Amino acid sequence: MVREGGRSTGVDRGAQGSSATPPDHAAHSRFVQRVRRRYAAELALLAPGAPNIEGLTQLLAALRQQRELASALRVLRQLVLERLAVLDLNERAPLAVVTGGMTLLAEFCLGEALAAAQAELQALHGVPRNAEGQDIAFWVLGMGKLGARELNVSSDIDLVYVYEEEGESDGPRPLSTAEYFGRLAKRLYALIGEVSEDGQVFRMDLALRPNGNSGAPCVSLAALEAYFVAQGREWERLAWLKSRVVAPRDPASLTRARQLRDLISPFVYRRYLDYSVFEGLRVVHRKIREEAQRRAAGRPERANDVKLSRGGIREIEFIVQLLQVVRGGQFPEIRTRSTLKALGKLAAAGLMKPELARLLAQDYELLRAIEHRAQYLDDQQTHLLPADDTDLRWMADSLGLGCKPGACELLDRLCETRERVAAEFDALLHDGRPNGGGCKGCGGSPAGLDEAEFAERLPAGLREAVQAFAGRPRVQALREEARTRLAQLFVRAGQTMAAGDCSAEAGARFVDWLEPLLRRDAYLALLAERPAVLTRLLRLLGLARWPMRYLMQHPGVIDELADERLLHERFDRAAFCRELADRHAAWQRAGEVRDEEPLLDALRRALHAEVFRTLVRDVEGRITVEQVADDLSLLADGVLQTAIDWAWSRHAKAHRPDPRFAVIAYGKLGGKELGYGSDLDVVFLYDDAEEPDPDLALEAYTSFVRKLVPWLTLQTRAGSLFDIDTALRPNGSSGLLVSSLRTFAAYQQGRGSNTAWTWEHQAITRARWCAGHEVLRAPFDAVREAVMTAPRSPKSLRAEVLAMREKLRAAHPVRGTRFDLKHSPGGMLDVEFALQALQLMHSAAHPELIPNLGVIALLQRAEAVGLLAPGVGRGAADAYRALRREQHRLRLDEQPTQLELGDGHPLAQARQAVLALWATVFPA
Repeated sequence: MVREGGRSTGVDRGAQGSSATPPDHAAHSRFVQRVRRRYAAELALLAPGAPNIEGLTQLLAALRQQRELASALRVLRQLVLERLAVLDLNERAPLAVVTGGMTLLAEFCLGEALAAAQAELQALHGVPRNAEGQDIAFWVLGMGKLGARELNVSSDIDLVYVYEEEGESDGPRPLSTAEYFGRLAKRLYALIGEVSEDGQVFRMDLALRPNGNSGAPCVSLAALEAYFVAQGREWERLAWLKSRVVAPRDPASLTRARQLRDLISPFVYRRYLDYSVFEGLRVVHRKIREEAQRRAAGRPERANDVKLSRGGIREIEFIVQLLQVVRGGQFPEIRTRSTLKALGKLAAAGLMKPELARLLAQDYELLRAIEHRAQYLDDQQTHLLPADDTDLRWMADSLGLGCKPGACELLDRLCETRERVAAEFDALLHDGRPNGGGCKGCGGSPAGLDEAEFAERLPAGLREAVQAFAGRPRVQALREEARTRLAQLFVRAGQTMAAGDCSAEAGARFVDWLEPLLRRDAYLALLAERPAVLTRLLRLLGLARWPMRYLMQHPGVIDELADERLLHERFDRAAFCRELADRHAAWQRAGEVRDEEPLLDALRRALHAEVFRTLVRDVEGRITVEQVADDLSLLADGVLQTAIDWAWSRHAKAHRPDPRFAVIAYGKLGGKELGYGSDLDVVFLYDDAEEPDPDLALEAYTSFVRKLVPWLTLQTRAGSLFDIDTALRPNGSSGLLVSSLRTFAAYQQGRGSNTAWTWEHQAITRARWCAGHEVLRAPFDAVREAVMTAPRSPKSLRAEVLAMREKLRAAHPVRGTRFDLKHSPGGMLDVEFALQALQLMHSAAHPELIPNLGVIALLQRAEAVGLLAPGVGRGAADAYRALRREQHRLRLDEQPTQLELGDGHPLAQARQAVLALWATVFPA
């Protein structure tokens, strides 16, 4: 098999040897035979190779010398189709050459016909104009395979006619726009769709226009928008996904057509995860299957419909379009009209397994190749395998497959393909299985939520919670459809509990979690459509309390539970930033970055999704507390970097393509010990030596920080990112929001009258460059090292560190004999202060203490170089780890972090190890 772009096409396109003359498979086509007999002279007029716009233009001009436009277009179409048959059947051209050639043919013919029809109408009625006298644009929209540039060789074309606005023509016999463009549509049909002695160019189908065959032939932009808002159905979103302007194609017309894109995109792609489309598509597909079965009744040959039957082309298209519509609002990088391109994009985005995407692409190409061969035979719009054995053998031979009585490789491959496609489609839509997703006993119409019969089906614990839930006024006021969906979810939850897959506490928390979401159907639909997500959600809710709170704040992240990467992968900053950059580029292509709000929401959703992934790995015990902190810190770095990139690109005072700007992380972020919900201690620096005007640079970066901070802190409908604390900048809250690197260095190193305090030097021991321009990383590290290695009086340093420690302790009093894991003597702050004192006193003599490696590693180094007695450093490191883990566990379950430590408590020994470290560093 030939491999295109590194993957198998699924169709053998290289069976012949390079030196052998390939057989003329095209000659078997009765259509090709007719064309060669009737238009032998004209065939030579078409330039060699695949059709292109220049060749089509020249061919039409030659044909017009003896024919009217309508006749010339019909002959041109037959000549092109004969050429494509030869390229496909004899030369094994890729599928894209065939479908691209047919699409180009349709665009060319429509463009020529539209230009001619408009010229005729303008001569009689003038140009349609609005009230201001401006001309009114008219567009022919290609839908379906024409819109996707995947047109069949004998396909009809699905069209929608749209005009810009209402008005009237300016000619001697003026017409309203509705009448004018209605006449234009009729003339287009005469030129393209009518059957004459030369045949027709294309069958034209306008059924996808608003209100279908009962609607007006042409619709204004305003009417189209009103239809989408008031009447647009879920299945129509899939149809409009593939829409695009196919005529006219001149740049000016396409520029004006951006209005269409702005109108269609929000209809097709919602800003939230939209699983409501599942049921609408399920109904449509069921009708398609039933119609195919009805047509095949008593006619077994119709069961081999490669498009509409089970496992056919339409089901691959539905799989792809459904995933695009559900996720494309938030993930514009998966948007594309092409089925094959979409499979690759879905796999790249982690929404489909790469192997499945490869197989479906291979299956799609095979099914399309079979479909084309069925149509080549007689130029009929058919999707059925030929009934004649000779035709079937020809089809198999042209695909490089054998087909003999009793052993037909083509039929075997087709059966295998259709079974695989049907299985994947059924798995996605739960089609053909009762009650969606295999929920045995859920019932299509379960008893009411507040009925005793329903309650008896639930296990104890869940039963009581659901009964209380069902009696609440908000629940009573729900539509019957929503109440039925809730009942099914509760039955599934009960079954999960009965199977031992989650605890009774998880079931009760699930009920509590659902209540705030009662008016948000999208999330209930998601759980109804993804039973595996519901099961994993229940397990998660049973492990700790904080996940429930996070899910209440950000319910959209539950969709992440369907992603198997949760189990096996850790956070990857580079991949995260790359994915967001691709998303931003996709939005730019879609023209959806004029406002900042979508970008702010995208950053928040990306952060929430990654935090949730880390949270799931955490509570399921797949990563350690230290790994949680590492991943959350790297995530914050990635969000900061992306926010800088996006905000600078929209900064009105940006004076260079990339800012010489950096974010310096302090505190927990600086030490890579970030926790869930931690705020970010940061300092903003710039070093723009190439800018000759220092005042201009300061103004540019100050205004940029004023823009960046709201990007990071603003609460949008997607939530928030971080709380930002910039108090550690030079001169604290009274200082500038952003400092030059030179000013920062002078402040930290005590040059001049404005110098840093000792507690600021303590803080810089945990500081690091975390985002921004790489050019600032090394200079900042040099400033940090100079501060840490500066000569100091150990006595004075100890006194100042002790004073700051007492100040913090007084600010966080602990009652009685309780032990606060962080603030009490022997707690985590004692470890951090002791280490910082060691670093500031001894880094000059022991440079091993300079790297920002984290508390545990640095304590071990301090012992290794002899600054701590044997066992003291390692004991304190182990104690710090134990205290952090306990703090983390208690916070996850929303428990207080102040404990009673008796002599037998597991942390009593850890406290003593910390006190030993403190006594070593701060002897009495």
